[in-house]
Amino acid sequence: MSINVNNNGVKNTAVDSKQSDTQLRARSENTAQAQASNPAPAKDAVSITPQAQQLNQLQRKAANSSGVDQEKVNSIKAAIENGSYKVDVERLAAKLAQFESDFFGTEDA
Repeated sequence: MSINVNNNGVKNTAVDSKQSDTQLRARSENTAQAQASNPAPAKDAVSITPQAQQLNQLQRKAANSSGVDQEKVNSIKAAIENGSYKVDVERLAAKLAQFESDFFGTEDA
């Protein structure tokens, strides 16, 4: 019959805690070395493409715009007031017929 003289089923807390302390120190040294060798991670950064910047500018411009070409409105008003505005009746009739065709879904215009 062989005898196990190393442990004999008895727990030695002094030895166990010494081994735990050694392991913890080794882990903390490894962590410190890893942190020293790896510089701090770079901060997050976002870069916006020139196309996205242009789109953003156009969106702001559209949001600030009324959607009316005021210069054209003013020139037509002035032409009506001074009598120089001429209506192209044939073009107007064609546009009305096209509108009715589109609106009512008829093929004859």
